[in-house]
Amino acid sequence: MADERTETNQPIVFARRLVAPEVFRGLFREGMTLVEETATYLDGDGRTESRSLPRSASLGYATESMRLTTRLMQLASWLLLQRAVNDGEMPPEQASLEKAKIKLGGLATATEGPSWDELPEQLRSLILRSLSLRERIRMIDRADASVEPPVSVENPVARQIDQIAQAFGGAAK
Repeated sequence: MADERTETNQPIVFARRLVAPEVFRGLFREGMTLVEETATYLDGDGRTESRSLPRSASLGYATESMRLTTRLMQLASWLLLQRAVNDGEMPPEQASLEKAKIKLGGLATATEGPSWDELPEQLRSLILRSLSLRERIRMIDRADASVEPPVSVENPVARQIDQIAQAFGGAAK
């Protein structure tokens, strides 16, 4: 297998590899599945479980379920924008402008302590999975944002061939 760097004279950009269609599909599927699982839980078992919680835990449940829902909508927005880029429906520059509007940070969740321990297990699991997904997306987003457009590397042999061709009155092929 040839070294990719020597073939293109450009460094390998790992952030772009992480959003490449074959790798991204799994991340997208995971994110959308988590959104669906969360909606199903909050509309079903979660609603039932929240009714049986003590008052302090009920307040924590309401707060954390709202944070979870907001977090997942932000992540889904990012995933949908990236999918649009991968599918050629949106140029990367436009997607970057739209991604800048998405808040991937914030909405802190305390994952330990008495209020955390009082939350139903399934809600805690969904929260932890969403936090893990958010961190992976943030890593990709930061890496992708720090990538500068590739610098064109001049080929000295091609330049000399062009000079020779111009000296003899023709253009190089």
